[in-house]
Amino acid sequence: MVGVITSGTPDEKVDVKPATDGSGQESVSVNEFELESHEVFKKTADGVDFRNVSWPFAAVIFLKTIFATGVLSSTKLKSNTEIALADMGYTVGGAWLKELIGALYLIAYVLCSGTGIVGLSTGFNALSDHAACTVWWAFLSMVIITAAASIRTLRNIGWLTWVGFLSIFTAVFIVVIGVTTVDRPAAAPQEGDFDLGYHVIAYPSFAEGMTATATIFVSSAGTSAFLPVISEMKNPRDYRKALYICMGLVLCMYLSFSLVVYRWTGQWVANPSLGSAGGSIKKVSYGIGLIGLAVSGCLYQHVAAKYLFVRILRNTRHLQSNTLIHWGTWLGCSISLGIIAFILAESIAIFNYLLSLVGSICFAPMAITIPGVLWLFDFGHYRTGSLRQKLQYAFHWFLVILGLFITVGGT
Repeated sequence: MVGVITSGTPDEKVDVKPATDGSGQESVSVNEFELESHEVFKKTADGVDFRNVSWPFAAVIFLKTIFATGVLSSTKLKSNTEIALADMGYTVGGAWLKELIGALYLIAYVLCSGTGIVGLSTGFNALSDHAACTVWWAFLSMVIITAAASIRTLRNIGWLTWVGFLSIFTAVFIVVIGVTTVDRPAAAPQEGDFDLGYHVIAYPSFAEGMTATATIFVSSAGTSAFLPVISEMKNPRDYRKALYICMGLVLCMYLSFSLVVYRWTGQWVANPSLGSAGGSIKKVSYGIGLIGLAVSGCLYQHVAAKYLFVRILRNTRHLQSNTLIHWGTWLGCSISLGIIAFILAESIAIFNYLLSLVGSICFAPMAITIPGVLWLFDFGHYRTGSLRQKLQYAFHWFLVILGLFITVGGT
């Protein structure tokens, strides 16, 4: 039995392969047909097959997206047509909210790609003992990241994320051990007494506190990048498996690694933190972590370019066909965003400030405020429900306000 369903427009049809039950009889779920019809990328034997990411691959991509720049909640609407958070915004607030979130999305991941350029160029500088101008190393980093980001499908980039994650994990682990073996942090004065600056409870100024808050927050706020990965999964409904594995591991690694590094370096954590132990440990960690730093920037730039690419070619035959327009649009999006990321990275060369800016301007709205608004849209009836439902409703209003506060205060 062959199922043919309509999608989007009346004359647009999508072929769906039949499913079989245990007795060999073909059985097709109407619900599965309906879900498939709303997917941005269709399963196809011709053209470009974007739908080839398994959930284990998705888990590693999620891990690499989150566990990268950080060491240096997921909301789902009742429709599955989204490739980015901006599409959800359209469901809730119309075109103006879609364009606002889309702009934040592009700015966020272009700036994140810029952090990848800064991190990679810092690594080249450390390994070469500053043998060339930092701008040249940054330009080389941009070329490497853009070349990797220009791979069209996440399945192919997925192989890089395995290597990239192991690379950056090993590099960070070396630093975590290394900071416990040196007399004093590399960034601290190397002679005389000094204040480590380690406090269980600190009392920073408002500006210092907000900068630190935004920097810590951005380390695990990149969940909006999960949506493009979900849209390229073989079975998008398996995303929860990948999500739980990713966030569980990230929580354990962040807590253990960050607490050890802070205990032994205090206020003298280097930027990026791979240089915190100094000397040969710094070179070893950067040498091992170079691939991970490159893949981090690659993923950020890829999801930004993919969003722009889909916005331009959505609902056209060029989206999944190997046409000149397809290739020109894809490469144009990737290269242009890479150039913008390079310019921004050189304009805001202080790594910590760049992270803080991303956290406050972009990720506070996208990871706190907007998910809160989306939840309120889906569960608005909780306002008059049971006591538990009313508490949930009030809590999500608190998230909306908290995100706005971080956005204004962190900027």
